[in-house]
Formats: sequence, C-alpha cells, structure tokens
Amino acid sequence: MINFFEFYGIPESFHPNVAQLKKKFYELSKQYHPDFYATESDEKQQEILELSTINNKAWQTLSDPAKRLEYILRQHDLLVDGAKPQLPGDFLMEMMDINERLMEIDDAAQLADLTGEVLAVEDDIKQKIAVATEGYDKLDDTAKESRLNDVADCYYRQKYLLRIKESLNTFAARFS
Repeated sequence: MINFFEFYGIPESFHPNVAQLKKKFYELSKQYHPDFYATESDEKQQEILELSTINNKAWQTLSDPAKRLEYILRQHDLLVDGAKPQLPGDFLMEMMDINERLMEIDDAAQLADLTGEVLAVEDDIKQKIAVATEGYDKLDDTAKESRLNDVADCYYRQKYLLRIKESLNTFAARFS
C-alpha cells in the first residue's frame, strides 16, 4: 500500500499545510490526467489511471482531519479492524455510569444535563488529541510512538462516546 504522505512528498503530520496539500493535489491531477496519455500503450494508460486514483484517495484522506488521523493510526498499526481496544477502567466506569443514567432519564431536563456531561467529556478528548498531535512531525521516533498511542487511546474513547451520543439522540427524539 502506498503511503499518501510519501506520495505527496511531505512529512507525516496531523496538521499538514493545507495550501501545500492542495497545490500538490492539483499538480498531480494535471500530471496524471488520463487525457494526456490517450495515445500511450494500454499499460501506460492503466498506470496513469492508478496514479490518478491514488492522488484522489490521498487528497480525500489527507484533506479531512478525521480521516487523516485515522489514516496515520492505521499506518502505524494502531487501528486494527475488529480489535477490542484496551480502554482505561476509569473511563469505562464513567461511561457505564452515563449509560445507566441514560436508561433512567424521565424528562428533557435530565437529558440536557447528561448531554452536557457527555459533550464535556468529548471536548476533553478533543483537547487531548490537539495536545498529542501538536508538533508531532518534529518529534523523534520514540516520542512519536508515545504520542501515537495517546492519539489512538483518544480515538477509541471518541468511538465509544459516539455510541452514547447516538443513544442520547434517540432519547432526545422522545422528548421533542
């Protein structure tokens, strides 16, 4: 699998220069435009088509902060489909408590309180991601590995929280 950062000739970063990314995307879009290779051999046309496809996928991935974060974690084998993440006990206890309280909601006021609490947890996770990803591309490999593990932990917490937010939305529909 081709590395999108290498394909664009830029360092791996959670916060790449978006203007530089866009410039590279357009540059490669022109370079690998199939129309310029219409008279070439079938093999060459196929190669150009593949490069054009990679360029589009790289742009879609690297220009979207959430997709980029997930991509970087996958590149470092920190996201494995079907794997059960090891979330800290205190986080799981807090989520269990929220889930239990969610099942006992009787009115819109209780729902609002719990929603506020969940959003505060979500903001805290986003803040931790911001801290962990800041300056990542300037770190040495050991520091990068540590930061990647922090980001992966936050990623899994966000995924867990997403299920709770979906439940909150279901409950919100009942009270509207």
